[in-house]
This record gives sequence, C-alpha cells and structure tokens, in this order.
Amino acid sequence: MTDMIAAEPFLAERILERFGDPSGPAGRLAGAIGQAASSGAAIIVTGCGTSEHAAQAAVEILREGLRSGGLPSGPSTIQAAQAFELALDPATGGLVIGISHEGGTPATIRALEASAAAGARTALITGSAGSPAAAATAPEMVLATVEMDHGWCHTVGYLSPIVAAAAVADELAGRTTDGGLVRDLLASGAADETGAEAIAAILAECRTVITVGSGADRPAARELALKIEEAAWLPTTMRDLETFLHGHLPAMDSTTGLVLILTDRTDRAARVARARQALAAAKAVGVRAAAIVGRDVHGQLDGGLTPAGRLRVDEVKALPAPLAALLGSATPLQLLTERIARTRGTNPDLIRRDDPVYRAAADAAG
Repeated sequence: MTDMIAAEPFLAERILERFGDPSGPAGRLAGAIGQAASSGAAIIVTGCGTSEHAAQAAVEILREGLRSGGLPSGPSTIQAAQAFELALDPATGGLVIGISHEGGTPATIRALEASAAAGARTALITGSAGSPAAAATAPEMVLATVEMDHGWCHTVGYLSPIVAAAAVADELAGRTTDGGLVRDLLASGAADETGAEAIAAILAECRTVITVGSGADRPAARELALKIEEAAWLPTTMRDLETFLHGHLPAMDSTTGLVLILTDRTDRAARVARARQALAAAKAVGVRAAAIVGRDVHGQLDGGLTPAGRLRVDEVKALPAPLAALLGSATPLQLLTERIARTRGTNPDLIRRDDPVYRAAADAAG
C-alpha cells in the first residue's frame, strides 16, 4: 500500500496521457455519454466496494463535464448504482458504465449482462482489456487503465477510474486536463506524513470512527471508511454531513473518532458553516475529530474543532471543482489509512485474509 500511494502521482499522469487521443476509448465513451444525455436516456455508473465509490466519484466528474459541454447533467441524466441492485433491476435503455479494477467482481459482471440483455448500451472501466468482466460482458467500449494494485487494499483501484473519468469529461467539455497539475496535487496530498501519523495515533485508540462528507467529498468519505476497515480493522461508518446530526450523536463519546473531508469548493460557504456546527456538536460529546480540508477551509475552522489534527489539501482552481476535490483527498485519505494500520500493527495489503478465520469468511462470501 505504501508503494502504491507513492506511485500514484505519476501513475495518474500516465493514465491521462493514455486516454488523451480524442479518437481513442475515452473519446468514444464521451460520444456515447453525450448521445445518451442529448436523447434523454439515463446514464448509470456502477461498481462494488472501492469501485462503487469510484463510480460515485465518476458521476460527480462526468456530471460537471456534461454541464460544461452544454449537455443535460441532472440526477435523471446520470447517477450511480450499486452493482448487485442494478443486476436485480437492470437498466432497460440508456448507457451503463461498469467499474471493476481487476474485472472479476461477479455482481458488476451480472449488472452489465442484465442491463445489456434489457436493452442498455454498456461500457467498462477496468485495469485490463483482458479482464474477466471485459470477456464476459463484451461491452461496446472498454477503458483499460493498465495500472494495477499490488495488494488487496485498493488505492490505485480507486484513483485510476477517477482519472479515466476526468479524461472522458475533458472530451465532453472540449478541454485538456494538465497532467502535471494532477501529478503535483496527488504528490502534495501524500507529503504530510508527520501530520498523518499524529492523527493516526489518536484514531487508532478509538472504538469506532465516523467519516463525514458533503457534495463531491461524499465518495471520498465512503472510501476512507472502507479503507480504515480493510487496512486497520477498525469499525468505521460514513455519514453525510447533514445526516450526521440527525440522531447519530447519542452513540458517540470520547471513544469515537471522526474524520471530516471538506475539499469541494462548490457551495463551500454553506458546507463550511454546517461543518462548523457538526464539529462543535461532536466536540461537546468528546468525539476525537480530525479533518482533511482544502487550504482555504483550514482558516475558516477553529483549531479546537479538530483536536486530532488536520491534513490540508492544495486548492487547484485550474481543475474542475469535483475533480480537484476528489484528486485532492485521494492520497491524504490513503496515507491516513496506511498510518492508522501501521499504528495498530495490521497489514493492509492482505485485508486480513492471512488469518484462516477471515480467509474462511471470504471463501464463504464467494
């Protein structure tokens, strides 16, 4: 996991270069998305686990690309769906885009197969054009990111579809994302090792952790919750920023950790104001709060609201807001996870499958 995080800045730059040809797979998928949006057909992005969070992130990025390209972009045009649920209730038209890093997730394969059988066009974002999902579902378009994780606690599997979606959004909007900006943003996000270690030392002692996000930060908050559970074996739950304040506080106390992610610059004033209230409520019951925030947000939140510490994300105004947020939080959330795992003495790469009990559980789950 450590090596994968370190590799991601240059890996992302390579993926952008790989998909830079307008006549290539990113351009073809953009054409299919644009056609679906223009005709009023639904666009659904689907996946499981980390790939589901990447699908949610891709929707944020593609929606902005549609909007910038002057195309319909509302919730009825593009949305994310959990693959198992989509397989049971498949799309009967429009376009379904599956995300599966290794391409072997049965639920995602079934969702693509069921949607194609019901009349939808299909596409796939995956690590390899030869993946099982590509072979089994024969999608019209395959975006092969090529870059692969070397462990089961996927980091590249989260980042690479986000970057692929950025390349597709560029085609929709008629622009080019600067690979150097992306590389530098990801590198800076992984630079504050000391800050991550300080937060990790506090969160590692907690009984449970809550992650909180709003807007484009919600997929990142969900991914952080999954990563902490996979890597550090610490029960973690994601809450939307507003949902956090509707009945969940009675279960929290000084044994609860919290990580707020607030990097989305869209409607930021409203998000910061509500985050300030949420953190004040958490402080009142003794929650150990930390945050991953944009640098402009840092000065708007009193230091006492995040006693466990903060990781600050560069503000890159040259990138579209959803992309800047999702790239900005990607390496900090992964670095924080890795440091919590170190502190707790767990091996993130095997997600506990070196333990016979948890290997049996994985086998039982299929």
